[in-house]
Amino acid sequence: MRSLAAGAIFCVALGALAAELPIFDAHLHYSHDAWDTVPPQEAIAILRKAGLKRALISSSGDDGQQRLYALAPDLVIPELRPYRSRGEISSWFRDESVIPYLEDRLKRHRYAGLGEFHLYGADADLPVPRRMVQLARQHKLFLHAHSDIDAIERLFRQWPEARILWAHSGFDRPEKVREMLRKHKNLWCDLAFRTDQARGGKVDPDWRAAFLEFPDRFMVGTDSFTPERWHYIGEHANWSRQWLADLPKDVSERIAWENGETLFGGLQAQ
Repeated sequence: MRSLAAGAIFCVALGALAAELPIFDAHLHYSHDAWDTVPPQEAIAILRKAGLKRALISSSGDDGQQRLYALAPDLVIPELRPYRSRGEISSWFRDESVIPYLEDRLKRHRYAGLGEFHLYGADADLPVPRRMVQLARQHKLFLHAHSDIDAIERLFRQWPEARILWAHSGFDRPEKVREMLRKHKNLWCDLAFRTDQARGGKVDPDWRAAFLEFPDRFMVGTDSFTPERWHYIGEHANWSRQWLADLPKDVSERIAWENGETLFGGLQAQ
């Protein structure tokens, strides 16, 4: 009976820890198709109700996230996408008008990074992405890349000192992610739109090995790529807290919020 009681107390304590854990959401969008269905005030309320400490947010076009940043500069960290509409995901890297758009927005506003952008393989070496990388270098910005390994390698060859946040950890296996993190000290990974890292509140063994080897290189993220997913942010934050509680406390805190705050939190103070 004592062992059962002790176990129950432990579970309650673990649940309390998970519930209190702040979350830095490193992958959110507030694009044009969400502005009417989830108005800015409602969007900020959703983020606060979810218990987010900060959120890295981009939008297509950029006016969406600027509205959120104006309402909650303590919460919202803006990124600049090369998309003026969601329909440009598969064409932006060949569209020369993207560069003056980025240059104009960079003159008007402050950002933590460029992205999230979709870019694969040899397309990373096309003139438009190359110029975008130059702008990131000029303005000391992160690159938030939804890319395969080939494109990530090409981006680093263009700019060896680049700081890259690898969206969705490339949707790659944890072993390959570990290989890339060993190779590139300036590569970080978000876990947005992934569920393979945990099941039933327990961390997958291969992912656990990755998290323990690189506790300072991972961040969680929801990926609100459609307006409907804004209503999933709170649920995702709670799910993240559950599986993070299965890791050592210092590791769970780093992945939950400390890594994001360390890398991006300085924007508020500038």
